[in-house]
Amino acid sequence: MFRIFRKNKDQPGQVQGVQLRPVERAGEAALEQRLATSRSRFGASLRELLSGRPQVDEALLDDLETTLLSADVGVAATTRIMDGLRAALARGTITDSAALLPAVQAELYEIIEPCEQFLVPDTAKKPFVLLMVGVNGAGKTTTIGKLASRFKQDGHSVMLAAGDTFRAAAVEQLKAWGAANAVPVVAQDAGADSAAVIFDALQSAKARGIDVLIADTAGRLHTQSNLMEELKKIHRVLGRIDPEAPHEVMLVVDAGNGQNALNQARQFNQAVPLTGITLTKLDGTARGGVLFAIAQELGVPIRFIGVGEAARDLRPFDAGAFIHAILPLD
Repeated sequence: MFRIFRKNKDQPGQVQGVQLRPVERAGEAALEQRLATSRSRFGASLRELLSGRPQVDEALLDDLETTLLSADVGVAATTRIMDGLRAALARGTITDSAALLPAVQAELYEIIEPCEQFLVPDTAKKPFVLLMVGVNGAGKTTTIGKLASRFKQDGHSVMLAAGDTFRAAAVEQLKAWGAANAVPVVAQDAGADSAAVIFDALQSAKARGIDVLIADTAGRLHTQSNLMEELKKIHRVLGRIDPEAPHEVMLVVDAGNGQNALNQARQFNQAVPLTGITLTKLDGTARGGVLFAIAQELGVPIRFIGVGEAARDLRPFDAGAFIHAILPLD
């Protein structure tokens, strides 16, 4: 069990401690361990900032704002947090620096809690189609393999579509994940039309009664307009077979990219409206604060966070557990 602070809906300006239960599965390392780098930059920096400064004055608030920006929380989210803190100070609900950390934690929770929406495939769709998008090196294909493992463990039948036809290694990597999870992979030769591969995969999945189809796409920079147009084409082609497909468009971003991850999310969301985001490599970066920037600006559900190499290290996003891991107060 752990405690985080939330805003009190009945008493504006007040925060209240709430006991929450960790969602880790058996054998998982504690999230606090996995996010130690972000915690050292974020939580430790905030504690150090407040140490020996009992009075909340404008100089302290300015330093707090700088700390949030340095932790990649982003301008919009930081502005929202600081506005909330100044309003609480004006009401007299924050009277000293001891009350500042719980108030910051409550503001952070307000930003990301609406994005805590677990992904549960609707198998009434049959297949439930996940279209995976992202830039090169974000860990998209690996995330697909981990998702396949998770869905299999949950009792779903799964098929993979090797839509990244530009990188031969991506097809082989996806086939390896398919073999490891005993799930079929639909693939064609390198250079084949990506939309055609995914179209064929959807037809095959429907014919075989597959529950979940996960479609890979070529990694692309968000500034490559021709490849972004290809994503739009794939989206349209899927809709010819199933007007509701894809049922999930999931962007995979490397948290280590900081604010550039936010730029990627903006551009991909314009090309193919996103319904979910997975942040990878959070265990190896101090830039976990970018999650708040993405949540504040886009409001897209954050489905999973990647905190290690093993399949079980792709974890459903839990807002309370995440905040406690980077900014523990007890």
